[in-house]
Amino acid sequence: MIGEVALEVLIPFITANLVNSIKAGAELNSILKEEIVGLLLENDIEKANDFIIPEMDTPYIILVVGVNGVGKTTTAINLAASLATLDKKVLLIDADPQANSSSGLGVDPAKVNTSVYDILIGSASATDAIMPTCVDRLDIVPSRIDLVGAELELLNIENREQMLRKQLRSLRNMYDYILIDCSPSLGLITVNCLTAADSVITPVQAEYFALEGISKLLNTIKIIKSKLNPKLQIEGFLLTMYDARLRLANQIYEEVKRHFQKLVFDTVIQRNIRLSEAPSFGLPALLYSPDSKGSQNYMMLARELLAKHHDTIKN
Repeated sequence: MIGEVALEVLIPFITANLVNSIKAGAELNSILKEEIVGLLLENDIEKANDFIIPEMDTPYIILVVGVNGVGKTTTAINLAASLATLDKKVLLIDADPQANSSSGLGVDPAKVNTSVYDILIGSASATDAIMPTCVDRLDIVPSRIDLVGAELELLNIENREQMLRKQLRSLRNMYDYILIDCSPSLGLITVNCLTAADSVITPVQAEYFALEGISKLLNTIKIIKSKLNPKLQIEGFLLTMYDARLRLANQIYEEVKRHFQKLVFDTVIQRNIRLSEAPSFGLPALLYSPDSKGSQNYMMLARELLAKHHDTIKN
């Protein structure tokens, strides 16, 4: 009897709250969409159109840069491995003191004799630092923790922003693509990477806060273009950690794609546990779990990149 009375009271109460929650959720969804659009409008489309995707050149130097936690190093490793699998000769330069690209390709930073640190300060040539990896046709210039000290040493070097660019000249005839994975912090190392690159790939996590970095990145690239590297372009924004089940992720993709148009890759990188597991085995996802969604996504990205530059693709 008491249970029946309680149900008669609770059911209308629960129903009313559920209706209110759905209504509130719809209102919140609308507000959130306005916020997303607002963030993107900080980067007006005319500013984005300043960055025209360049013609294919060999070798083509691509910098992968973004804030922490958006899949920057994962993208550098797996895009490099995918391009190599498509019969391209690829060099990955690990310009991050954490050396995650190095360890993610099976290189132990503690056993590295010559690293990107040495080529930045001019104590070794780029060819001296090249090491093979577990992937055919993919080499790496590894990093070590001592790279953090390069910032101070570069201060006393003339044309310090040009050191990496000068070193890469000797590699021009050795590779089809050179990818650079650098730290998200804007210091002399990152400026060197931006000065040496032809274009930039920016991973963007499909979450609200990740959009805030787009404006700062565009402004940084614009400064580098005007002062140090007039040819620098944006290769594309790459949506990472994408979960199609989340309404927010879909909204962010739609708005970013609408706002930046051709500057956004059609390929999206979906959330995938295999992408997270692979680095602990010192392997790219392509070797660790070739049939995984993450591995397939990066292979699609490599094909899209090659097609964009009318480069030949291995079947």
